[in-house]
Amino acid sequence: MSIAVQVAQHLPFLRRFARALTGSQMEGDDQVVRLLEALLADPSLLGGDLPTKLALYRLFVRTRRESINKLKTLEEKGRLSLAEARLSRLTPLSREAFLLTTVEEFSVEDAARILECTQTKARELIEEAAREIARQVATEVLIIEDEPMIAIDIETIVQSLGHRVQGIARTHDESVALFRAGSPGLVLADIQLADGSSGLEAVNELLRLREVPVIFITSFPERLLTGERPEPTFLLTKPYQPETVRATISQALFFGERSHPPV
Repeated sequence: MSIAVQVAQHLPFLRRFARALTGSQMEGDDQVVRLLEALLADPSLLGGDLPTKLALYRLFVRTRRESINKLKTLEEKGRLSLAEARLSRLTPLSREAFLLTTVEEFSVEDAARILECTQTKARELIEEAAREIARQVATEVLIIEDEPMIAIDIETIVQSLGHRVQGIARTHDESVALFRAGSPGLVLADIQLADGSSGLEAVNELLRLREVPVIFITSFPERLLTGERPEPTFLLTKPYQPETVRATISQALFFGERSHPPV
């Protein structure tokens, strides 16, 4: 089986991981491109005793660290653009471990294999990341969701993190009205609303009023991870795990200043 065939099925999820780490579609995709270039130059990099998906993530982590080290050297010499300087200060190892086990849903054992550390160390990194996230400033959250049970569930999760739900909207017009009436610091949005409209269109209108981090909710994430720009940076897949929602909310708030309209 060719390298392309082995890797293709895992790329959408690797891109999701990369953009969650960087908070940017462009920067995340650039890092995935670096990985693919390294793999094309030396296909044996994907070899070893790991399944293809784990080996691919491990190679991504290695390639990412190498690129960060190079950028840090250039930053010290004052030879970086603003975007490159941001790339040089990407999230620490603890956040990688946290994302691998929550958003990517790897076991602690597999996360340790990807990060090339012991399971004990991986658990320590995950706990460290959780402490960092818990220190984030609370904010107001607007939920755009037309399924009552899901909306209530998301509201409970949001409140458990110490945030306040500004309101729950079921339609495009309700979304805009609630957004205008308050100052939410985060939006959680479904992509299919009760009035038949698109959550993507509603969010685009909100972001024209004011930039705010957005997390999209969908049963079909592959429809949004098409490779065509721009794409949503933060995605939740239905059915979701509460831990995944918590991790994604924290990541979205951490990188909030770099949220942009998805379409």
